[in-house]
Amino acid sequence: MGRMRSVAKKAKARTIIVKLLSTAGTGFFYTTRRPRTTAKLSFMKFDPRANQNVLFNEAKINRPN
Repeated sequence: MGRMRSVAKKAKARTIIVKLLSTAGTGFFYTTRRPRTTAKLSFMKFDPRANQNVLFNEAKINRPN
């Protein structure tokens, strides 16, 4: 029987990648990085589908497992 090696778990990243989704309902989004400990982001940015500046709120990124 071989001995089992204990493997240390990796530390969580300090920053996370977040998706900024347009509130205009066009489905357009930006991605950016933010520190894990800060509050959720929201920005006024340009939405090319709506052709105007609109509010972008942080949303979950859907990642396959």
